[in-house]
Amino acid sequence: MAPGLVDLHQSPAISNYTDVGPKDVFIGGPKAFNRDAEEKGTATQPPATHSKYLPVWDPDTKYELLKPFTHHEHGKEADPTFTNLFKGSTSVSDIAPLIGAEIRGVQISELDDKGKDQLALFTAQKKVVVFHDQNFADLPIQQALDFASYFGRLHIHPTSGAPAGYPEVHLVHRGVDDTTAQDLLETRTNTITWHSDVTYEKQPPGTTFLYVLDTPDQGGDTLFASQVEAYNRLSSEFQKRLHGLTALHSGYEQAENSKLRGSIVRREPVSSVHPLVRTHPATGEKALYVNPQFTRRIIGFKQEESENLLKFLYDHIALGQDFQIRVKWTPRTVVVWDNRVTAHSATVDWANGQRRHIARITPQAERPVETPFEDHAKESRNGGHSA
Repeated sequence: MAPGLVDLHQSPAISNYTDVGPKDVFIGGPKAFNRDAEEKGTATQPPATHSKYLPVWDPDTKYELLKPFTHHEHGKEADPTFTNLFKGSTSVSDIAPLIGAEIRGVQISELDDKGKDQLALFTAQKKVVVFHDQNFADLPIQQALDFASYFGRLHIHPTSGAPAGYPEVHLVHRGVDDTTAQDLLETRTNTITWHSDVTYEKQPPGTTFLYVLDTPDQGGDTLFASQVEAYNRLSSEFQKRLHGLTALHSGYEQAENSKLRGSIVRREPVSSVHPLVRTHPATGEKALYVNPQFTRRIIGFKQEESENLLKFLYDHIALGQDFQIRVKWTPRTVVVWDNRVTAHSATVDWANGQRRHIARITPQAERPVETPFEDHAKESRNGGHSA
């Protein structure tokens, strides 16, 4: 194959799932799943709080490759005063100066369409929004899906377990007394695995919903980083060099991981080429769009060139604790975040066998696009005007 061409149909298989990172360690999988222990509990652990969300893995269920669709970005038509979203709120506060907000007193499941539009825009602006005391997990699953589908076509994960009859729900489930995740630390010094979800899809997720079902008393928090601020921190000359570059994102390794763990692949894997810098359609903000879980190489670069640039960007994101937050899961918490402009990582730091059970509903969005480079540093030097 000529150096300038891209093979979108094949990505090298891996021999061990840790070759691409420990992301799947958060999900026990069918081999580790003990339905009796989950439904009835054990001598040391209680039964699952929401048994309707316990996962099933059906190896006979297969789905066709996803087809393109036209995404409607509701954040573009939202009232920026957020009157409907904040109605009834008891507090609205920032978690950190550059990422994250917390809203109390609002039941998101009861938002009208204007409130949903405003939720999309507010989430794009704040990157991550945390809601407490929500009834989301108590709703009939179909009602939760209907709510989330307002924000985009619901993604069906290719390798995930899901509640019976609801494949659109992606479950992050590690059952009671399952401490095998700690085996990872025999070969690694930490369990952090920064990523944006399923970036190998042609139209990856936008506004995304994560809600807790059961969680350890301590640990299992989720970290979030602003990819917008990660981009903004770069020099204008470095930003300019990134513009125009694209990278290959692959789902082949995740599918192979699933097979190695005795789990399922219910849709054939794909890969896609996306820009390294994408622009959010509602805010116009530019964000880095690479992650070590799914980004494989920069198109047109030699191997060493690609690896070195990607490593710099991964380290830059991981080390930017001044544009990160840590969300601690408590009962009835719902986190809404924009996958287009953030990266996140769970933490495996509990070893007492307590259950970690979280559900994700994942509306897809537009295909990533890049808008022309804007030299804001030059504008600043010229008194706010382009030369």
